[in-house]
Amino acid sequence: MWYYEKKLQYPVKVSTCNPMLAKFLIEQYGGADGELAAALRYMNQRYTIPDKVVGLLTDIATEEFSHLEMIATMIYKLTKDATPEMLKEAGLGDHYVNHDRALFYQNSSGVPFTATYIQAKGDPIADLYEDIAAEEKARATYQWIIDLSDDTDLNDSLKFLREREIVHSQRFREAVEILKDDRDQKKVF
Repeated sequence: MWYYEKKLQYPVKVSTCNPMLAKFLIEQYGGADGELAAALRYMNQRYTIPDKVVGLLTDIATEEFSHLEMIATMIYKLTKDATPEMLKEAGLGDHYVNHDRALFYQNSSGVPFTATYIQAKGDPIADLYEDIAAEEKARATYQWIIDLSDDTDLNDSLKFLREREIVHSQRFREAVEILKDDRDQKKVF
């Protein structure tokens, strides 16, 4: 189903070691509105979505996994040269004690990822509105992380991710209209 190209979807550059910025980015790694939750949500919903839009969910879910890879790369680059003291000062002391520098699916407050982040109602329009909301929340989170960051190199990648969330939201909105039009057409049996 997938072909893995061994490169990031968009280059990730980091100017300096910055564990605090890494802590903020962990929200997009394992938080409720992060990339893992989005990828799993869309991959799961595709089984109960009409054929007219099933490919859209598969495509966006796949792209969300590539975004997860980008976030993991950012976090790694921001922390690889950090001392344990720097990690502690950034609020990552508990993470360091439990995982060293390994990534772990949790939000920026350290709460582990949970399946309750993944919504699926089984009603295609309800699920697509959920997806639109998820994309808009991710877009907002990226903007707020950009607002907190002074790393121009990293911000370039974050802006790319923010813009992809906008595109995904637009595509989901288009899918809602396709399904509404289909629902409202007279059916002849």
